[in-house]
Amino acid sequence: MLLSQPHCVCVLSEIVHEDVRMSSDGDSDPSVDVQSPVRVRLRSKKISSEDINKRLSLPADIRLPEGYLEKFNLIGPALFDQPISRRLRRVSLSEIGFGKLETYIKLDKLGEGTYATVYKGRSKLTENLVALKEIRLEHEEGAPCTAIREVSLLKDLKHANIVTLHDIIHTKKSLTLVFEYLDKDLKQYLDDCGNVINIHNVKLFLFQLLRGLSYCHRRKVLHRDLKPQNLLINERGELKLADFGLARAKSIPTKTYSNEVVTLWYRPPDILLGSTNYSTHIDMWGVGCIFYEMTTGRPLFPGSTVEEELHFIFKLLGTPTELSWSGISCNDEFVSHNYPLYRAEKLSNHTPSEQSNQEAWPATLTS
Repeated sequence: MLLSQPHCVCVLSEIVHEDVRMSSDGDSDPSVDVQSPVRVRLRSKKISSEDINKRLSLPADIRLPEGYLEKFNLIGPALFDQPISRRLRRVSLSEIGFGKLETYIKLDKLGEGTYATVYKGRSKLTENLVALKEIRLEHEEGAPCTAIREVSLLKDLKHANIVTLHDIIHTKKSLTLVFEYLDKDLKQYLDDCGNVINIHNVKLFLFQLLRGLSYCHRRKVLHRDLKPQNLLINERGELKLADFGLARAKSIPTKTYSNEVVTLWYRPPDILLGSTNYSTHIDMWGVGCIFYEMTTGRPLFPGSTVEEELHFIFKLLGTPTELSWSGISCNDEFVSHNYPLYRAEKLSNHTPSEQSNQEAWPATLTS
């Protein structure tokens, strides 16, 4: 558990263990008909709530509508011997209450962006808190591509360190995504702790971040927007990757990606210089920047423009040359800024002096 301590130094007592069988009612494999993970054969007994939960892959704590159980027993247990089609599953979920706005109660407004507003809510099906991401639909434009991308990816990403998409509600005016609720993001956690995180928690958060990201990369998914605001943390210290609106799947690497991705402070130098040919390093650079920020309480490269961001990077890591970065002298963006020829500094000179925090940094970074 996360315990409040003096000076807001928070401590976690144990590592969060992975459980890929997380509650979700999205289709697990859109390429084939959905079949129940457990075939329940019930010819001689009545159907129970647990049987239906297993059949439809529902959360264990869900409350079925009044009369729903009786309806299944009327139809007959023999239906449980047959594979369930995607259409029948969608109908069954709708009858329970999924895909309907009235199933969720809005509580508080958490934030608002250009396309969406996020609310804290409660599910009438489970009485659990949820996060409701309400995306406004324009009459001519329809749903933003970021929302479509996020839905399509999260329906297939099931991992303990990736936020769970519970439900999707589509109306004429909005598209609402129902996520599991987590208490705060890493930026808020840093602020609450006065930018001083116990080194034990830094290690736990970094481990969970890398584990979730490894799961994405093994499935050829790039997040492309890693930053503290997109890493959610609950009261148990579980960290989960969120906001997959800029994420991309399929071929890695590819030459068709955009360089207008990743918040400036967490964007690698090759993409800042216009490269569209990139792979998993786009996320790993962000991990390094977030690791530094958790350890020191301040961002590593807080540039306000692309030119200033590159200046901060080169001043610390050294200005690239043809020897260290082949072809850099032919990059128009790099040449036009005429950066001073900086020598690389030791990262250990920019990390905390306390011995406990120094131990968090790999020897290759501090030597």
